[in-house]
Amino acid sequence: MAKPGAPDIVTLSSPQLEELLAKLAGMLPAETYQVLEKLLRTLQWVMGLIEAKQTTIGRLQRLIFGAKTEKTSQIFPQPTASGLSAEAAAEPAPKRKGHGRTAAANYTGAQRVTVPHPQLHPGDSCPDCNKGKLYLLKQPAQLVRITAQSLFAATRFELEKLRCALCGKILTAPPPPEAGLEKYAPSVGPMLGYLRFGGGLPHYRLDKMQTDLGVRLPASTQWELMAKAGQALEPVHEALLTLAAQGQLIHNDDTTMRVQSLSRETQAAAEPPERTGIFTTSLLSHVEGHRIALFVTGHRHAGENLDQLLSRRATEAPPPIQMCDALSRNPSKEFQTILANCLAHGRRQFVDIASDFPQDCQHVLERLSEIYKYDAQAKELKLTPEARLRFHLEHSQKPMDELQLWMREQLEQKRVEPNSGLGDAFNYMFKHWPALTLFLQKAGAPLDNSICERALKMAILHRKNSLAYKTQNGAHLGDLFMSLIHTCRLCAANPLDYLNALQRYAGEARENPTRWFPWNYRETAPAGDTG
Repeated sequence: MAKPGAPDIVTLSSPQLEELLAKLAGMLPAETYQVLEKLLRTLQWVMGLIEAKQTTIGRLQRLIFGAKTEKTSQIFPQPTASGLSAEAAAEPAPKRKGHGRTAAANYTGAQRVTVPHPQLHPGDSCPDCNKGKLYLLKQPAQLVRITAQSLFAATRFELEKLRCALCGKILTAPPPPEAGLEKYAPSVGPMLGYLRFGGGLPHYRLDKMQTDLGVRLPASTQWELMAKAGQALEPVHEALLTLAAQGQLIHNDDTTMRVQSLSRETQAAAEPPERTGIFTTSLLSHVEGHRIALFVTGHRHAGENLDQLLSRRATEAPPPIQMCDALSRNPSKEFQTILANCLAHGRRQFVDIASDFPQDCQHVLERLSEIYKYDAQAKELKLTPEARLRFHLEHSQKPMDELQLWMREQLEQKRVEPNSGLGDAFNYMFKHWPALTLFLQKAGAPLDNSICERALKMAILHRKNSLAYKTQNGAHLGDLFMSLIHTCRLCAANPLDYLNALQRYAGEARENPTRWFPWNYRETAPAGDTG
């Protein structure tokens, strides 16, 4: 079979594309036209990037399909004496002892059952030596048994009905206490919210799973139960917003999102609105030794959502450190902050062009690797922010200064073309150097924004699995659940247990929400509360 030849390249200007789309709109069904429109606009966008030399094939591949790795050792594998790469020549590393196993004590969500010895008791004589007395050890032997069950189980109570043979009156047995007062237990709503926004499981998929298992839970019912559960979360979420605004360090970033009602409003508007994009912003605040994650979905960019948060900040509080990437839409426009930029984004400028400028990029990436190693050491030593700053000044200042001087020499001595991809990467570093190196100037400033980008994966997972929110109200509910669930993860609290606790004590949480945060709710809940 002959290989297909190269296609004829057709180039359309923006007016020509719009004219073509206008013709196709009246000829094709609406769904087909929408798909074709997106394909043509995507192709035009990609061709524009390549024509303007704003991307490389490698960068375009990572943009569309995602990066497999950005580790320096993988981008530039070190050759060995035999000519093979270090990875190929090295023997497989032995697995560490206990690899892949979880200790019984780490099953913190397991139900605890104490099993006494059936024959022996503390104070009895030892059956082995018949001389010593037995005493109880503080640490018992531990055994874990894991079972499987449906996510949502149902119990059908069959109440006996008796009828009088004379008067015909029917008498029905009263339901037992465990039947409850409502069809759906209070724990159903929190579990639905956790599965949808914490695990990315869309309603239609759960509906199908439960139908297969004989306990139907329609998607519409799921939404009603989840929305009802969300009402109990509002007071605590409001209190978290106020506390997060007082943070000493605040990360922010955003990702695109789809909200069907907002998209329809934009399309139906008589005049094109100023802002058509829809985003989910992640805000992560470090305050009082805790980390608070917040999500906001709508037309506003990350910087505008940061302004909304800082409007709650105490007027006498000093400016916080703000960590974000160097996009112009990320910094606060209305409030003063101490700007720090993500060093990982600066590093990525060289990762993207590593195949075109291997020696120079390897030099830069290896220097930056040293900085990250020093930062990892500071974390291992659990240094205070002030001690960490001194540690970086002692170890990281010199390599960063040498890197800056080396890059300037490359440009001044004409070894690098300023308009090349490598020159652009150098100029990005120079332009944002003070913000990229704030960790050498300000105690508590981080190296990068990775913790915020990891938080955004929750919103991205929802976008991939559920495709879109239907309404702005649904987006707010998603933001509410994601904020509390990820805050629980950051402070190592059980998200489902926390959501259930807010349902059981909704009245108490409404009256005093600051006592029902993920890190202190167990101290507030009544003793012996097991859910």
